[in-house]
Amino acid sequence: MGTRPLLNRRLAGMGTTIFAEMSALATATGSINLGQGFPDTDGPEEVREAAVRALREGHGNQYPPGPGVPELRAAIAEHQQRFHGLSYDPDTEVLVTAGATEAIAATLLALLEPGDEVIAFEPFYDSYAACIAMAGATRVPLTLRAPSFRPDLDELRTLITPRTRLLLINTPHNPTGTVLTAEELRGIAELAVEHDLLVVTDEVYEHLVFGAAHHPVAALPGMRERTVSISSAGKTFSFTGWKVGWVTASPALVAAVRTAKQYLTYVSAGPFQYAVAEALRLPDTYFDTLRADLLRKRDLLVDGLTAAGFRAFTPEGTYFVTTDITPLGEKDGIEFCRSLPGRCGVVAIPNAVFYDDVDAGRSLVRFTFCKKDEVLQEAVARLRRL
Repeated sequence: MGTRPLLNRRLAGMGTTIFAEMSALATATGSINLGQGFPDTDGPEEVREAAVRALREGHGNQYPPGPGVPELRAAIAEHQQRFHGLSYDPDTEVLVTAGATEAIAATLLALLEPGDEVIAFEPFYDSYAACIAMAGATRVPLTLRAPSFRPDLDELRTLITPRTRLLLINTPHNPTGTVLTAEELRGIAELAVEHDLLVVTDEVYEHLVFGAAHHPVAALPGMRERTVSISSAGKTFSFTGWKVGWVTASPALVAAVRTAKQYLTYVSAGPFQYAVAEALRLPDTYFDTLRADLLRKRDLLVDGLTAAGFRAFTPEGTYFVTTDITPLGEKDGIEFCRSLPGRCGVVAIPNAVFYDDVDAGRSLVRFTFCKKDEVLQEAVARLRRL
């Protein structure tokens, strides 16, 4: 096969994701995994039973419709209207995907040409970098800096060039926990309209907000026709393994994304689509209880990390806490996370892997709090031994 590398140069250096590496390390060492963001309990029993019922009744056991089952597309449209006041046609403006990960991939592959530039908040979820690379485009980071992790809109304006095609926004933001304000989103929207840019917004943590409110950018003037909104069921309903996500956008944008999506997975998660349709129609009490429960867990972990000597940045949303390890006398988050399981039996994620500007995230480490209280308490007790 000669000397040519097997992996194409667009993906060179990406290799195994940090999540796979650290989760494997957690398993190998028997450590508490506060790295990868998956709950250690399942979601609502009635939703799980809806999936079982769909399996038994033969709903979705064969290929579901390409855009998603009608019941789920209708439920997604109802959800957007109920929580955000956004009106979407379930037949032409909603697309079901294999999680938000596929939605992001299909969207970027569909909308980008080689040479296009994509401005994304840094630190960014690692799949953003990979999907932009696979599309042959160039990522341009707008760095969110500690301690506030707010976007500098003046800096954003300077990053826009004639090659800029798209703004990739994540709010609530993983890993920092920042929730963009209505004023920040208005500023972003004005720039998008002024420069005729597309906007892709990852809103998978839309229901996991504490005090701050989540504002969808698609609701702002001039944004409905240029925005692809992405979300999923995994984070809201604690069934991350089902991989049910969705896109809502104008018919032209959905048609473009669907063209790419059909050649990725074609369809997926048939029976689970019916269950997620029921989940999206759960009463407000479910969403309120979810937030209250996670808020309590957030405060438990933030207080514990602070007592253990970390500088913890309290998140406004998501189920992650970013910390600075320099008060512990540490400098390198990657080395720290690789040694942490052996030192005290806890796994975390180094934020540096989410940055192009590695120095900006070198000393930052992310922990998740979507775990049982007793697991968080034990993890905090172990971390205090540092």
